[in-house]
Amino acid sequence: MLHRMFIASLVFASIFLTGCANTKQMAFQKDSEVVSQTGKPVFLMTVTLKNSYVKFYQPKAYLVRFDKPEVKDSKDIISFDIDDKAKIEDDTAELGNSYLLRMELENGDYVLRGISAGSGTVMIHGDCFVPLHIDMKASGSGVFYLGHVAATVRARTGNEFKAGASFPMLDQAATGFSGGTFDITITDQQAADEATFKEKFPALRGVNIQKSILASFDRSKAQKWWEDH
Repeated sequence: MLHRMFIASLVFASIFLTGCANTKQMAFQKDSEVVSQTGKPVFLMTVTLKNSYVKFYQPKAYLVRFDKPEVKDSKDIISFDIDDKAKIEDDTAELGNSYLLRMELENGDYVLRGISAGSGTVMIHGDCFVPLHIDMKASGSGVFYLGHVAATVRARTGNEFKAGASFPMLDQAATGFSGGTFDITITDQQAADEATFKEKFPALRGVNIQKSILASFDRSKAQKWWEDH
């Protein structure tokens, strides 16, 4: 039984590592950048992560992952490194940690697979994965607002999908990621989020940001994907 659990945890851990060779930087790294009206579309999204289960360990996001509809090799997995410009890390149980994400994608169909995060100290560190599994399309050019993702770790019941792998047992249990699951909501907060983006990223000032809100989080889809992997 322990052997099967260990293998399952290795598979779960691959969620965080797969596609690292195809990791891209987020858009608007430089204040001098200008949004192209004929270039690739850029997608904006805000994210807030909290841990209400073990409040000492608030998750910090480090990677957001997109998959092509059919993943045949690592080239079909696109990850974006969550940079310092994205971070609003209050690191408290009340506010959690928030992020301003900016992803430039080639035109085509994608699955927004999820967000990798972690939390820890010098002695203890755990990893978790916010499962989204939302179909989306990149088409044309311009800037598009996807919405606000709020993901909170709570104690899991029954066979609910885990927020993180089971191993290493001490770290994952201590941070609450193996004993917890995520509650996830997606909302339209464009008015507030757009103002924040434009204040922090000069390239967006004066740019029309189009609304393209993601579909609602489907817990049954996340559960099935977790069980299959």
